[in-house]
Amino acid sequence: MNSTTMRRVGLSIAVAAALTGVAACGSGDSGGSSDKADGDKDKGGISVSPIAALRSVEKSTDKADTARIDGSTTMGTQTSMDMKGVMGWSDGITGKMTVTFTGGTQAQQMEQLGQTKIDYRYLKNGFYANMGDKFAAQAGGGKHWLEYDYATLAELSGAAGEAFQDQMQNTTPNQSVKMLLASGDVKRVGEEKVRGTQATHYSGTVDIADFTAKSADLDKGKMSELKKQFEQAGMSTETIDIWVNDDDLLVKKIEKAETKNGDFSQTAYYSDYGTPLSVQKPPASDTMSFKDLMVKQPSV
Repeated sequence: MNSTTMRRVGLSIAVAAALTGVAACGSGDSGGSSDKADGDKDKGGISVSPIAALRSVEKSTDKADTARIDGSTTMGTQTSMDMKGVMGWSDGITGKMTVTFTGGTQAQQMEQLGQTKIDYRYLKNGFYANMGDKFAAQAGGGKHWLEYDYATLAELSGAAGEAFQDQMQNTTPNQSVKMLLASGDVKRVGEEKVRGTQATHYSGTVDIADFTAKSADLDKGKMSELKKQFEQAGMSTETIDIWVNDDDLLVKKIEKAETKNGDFSQTAYYSDYGTPLSVQKPPASDTMSFKDLMVKQPSV
């Protein structure tokens, strides 16, 4: 595998981790939101608006600390992948996730590397990806793990990287709930079963740039840069559907958006809130930083 391809694989792994993180976590404070919404939730004989109901969901999920996650993501022809694992959010995002690449150019790149599955470990200041034996032999200097610290990703990606760093270090798992609250567009769809559990379905549309402006700690210059990056990607709005159980906990979410690279769709199921989680940093002797890889594998 040549150096250009190896760099692309390294960047793809970062994108996959970011998409997995999005399924598991969310941005900071949602800011103000309108109480205007259609439909009611009848709970205990009391009529509750969707906004009020989701505020309760936001608080309940915040307090749960950990959850098991099972989901899938598709982004045009670039990638399709499945993900399973446990994530925590009591002090930044931590977790263990296994991602299986099932299609797209990213899966083809991973096949060249002889690695269709990647184990991720998320820690407060960054994440690690186990790249496998072929990577270790060809580019890793015998090391299997790639370290991606958020400060480096922010440096490489400009405003989008800074927004991602802020998201991953100051988050809870209920991004979709916060986004619906911020939109003021949330509607109660009805009662449905999710994997055998009775749940209430809510839906809405969110302006991505507006939400990021409210939630990320970016100055005006960086925010302007980020909006341009969203425009270049062709992303403007996102449709979000969530399902909430009787304990006011998120059990399923679907996010969809159009991009210049094709349709984006992500589905995630949440269960076993409060499940034990312990994440250890991979051994330094078996770890290479992504920044060192970029230096070692210059673009041509």
